[in-house]
Amino acid sequence: MPQSLANVLIHIAFSTKNRKPLLANPEFQAKTHAYIAGVTKTLDCPAVRIGGVADHVHLLVSLARTITIADFVKEAKRASTNWIQGQGLPTFHWQTGYAAFSIDRSRVQEVVAYIERQAEHHQLIGFQNEFRRLLRENNMAFDERYIWD
Repeated sequence: MPQSLANVLIHIAFSTKNRKPLLANPEFQAKTHAYIAGVTKTLDCPAVRIGGVADHVHLLVSLARTITIADFVKEAKRASTNWIQGQGLPTFHWQTGYAAFSIDRSRVQEVVAYIERQAEHHQLIGFQNEFRRLLRENNMAFDERYIWD
């Protein structure tokens, strides 16, 4: 086949360092999500939806065939960290790690709705418990000692 094609949807979640609620302001949060969407577009990994709450974000993106998940997340975090720091939060950082889950096309609307309902969702469950639940639902082994920073 002379052409390389890919259709890979990835749901990615990561938090602010130490889960500090630095994205609590709704206007700033929306601007941050929009900035991250711009980064994803630049990386040829257009965002289907980006959302989150004060201490973490969820991205549903279409991953380009030319970039690894690790490189994508690294660049999205790097660029958004620089932008956030430039907006008056000079000590801002994302956590070191992240989780990435493959998403079947048939589940896109379900994941989009989940991302859009983050504020409601987190009135019932905190980020750490949500993260553990996502890992378990996706049959991902993890060591509690290494997933938080």
